[in-house]
Amino acid sequence: MRWLNLFKANLRKEYLELRRYLPNTLAMIITFYVIFLGMFAGIQLIGDPSSQDVNTQYVIVNYIFWFLAMMVVNNIGWEITNEAMRGTLEQLCMSPMGMWRIMVTRLFSSTIVNIFMIVALLYLSMLTTGQSLNIDLVALIPILSLSLVSMFGLGFIIAGMSIILKQVQAFLQILQFILAGLTFVPLSTAPFLAYFPFVKGVDMVREVMINGATITQLGAGDFIILTVNGVVYFIVGLLVFLYCENVAMKKGLLAHY
Repeated sequence: MRWLNLFKANLRKEYLELRRYLPNTLAMIITFYVIFLGMFAGIQLIGDPSSQDVNTQYVIVNYIFWFLAMMVVNNIGWEITNEAMRGTLEQLCMSPMGMWRIMVTRLFSSTIVNIFMIVALLYLSMLTTGQSLNIDLVALIPILSLSLVSMFGLGFIIAGMSIILKQVQAFLQILQFILAGLTFVPLSTAPFLAYFPFVKGVDMVREVMINGATITQLGAGDFIILTVNGVVYFIVGLLVFLYCENVAMKKGLLAHY
């Protein structure tokens, strides 16, 4: 019940902030849509006409997954920075639920809210390009769920850094390009990237949405790699976050910005 109440409170917070600052929310969506239009225009102008359709489909999937990764991983860093600027970071640590539980539920709630924007961008992108992707929810939901676990772990690492360093905006901007590289580089080109967060998930999503693979056609080994990847990164991320929180408490970094 305490977890549920915490989740409901954070979900309401995320929704109210998006609605209250609606111009900023719309500007964010428009910005990412314009970025996609730039990618699409590049394919149309300089791409190989014989493979334009496939390349466009790849761009749609990669771009949507990049947006999801940015929203999940970067958001928690911004949350910590904003809480520190508001002077409420120390209050979160004083909560009976503990700061890490608050951040877990905040990650879940922000992801749920952002999913609606991501779905809207997905269908808008397909409508713009005239491309139809395979939206097989039976296959996509477990893949995305396991991919999100590793994203949460990476987000906790960023959150831990934010607690100690406070000002991490420049790093978060650089991280956007790192996430783009992890999302856009095919796993067939660099197989070692399967050990990085969520990269295996992107590859499996491509198989489903572009090549029409079903959940039974995906190998059990792929799901094992994706599961182990998610669990390992989540545990490592949570341990890093708890360590950074402990360091911040010992050095008295929570009460001052």
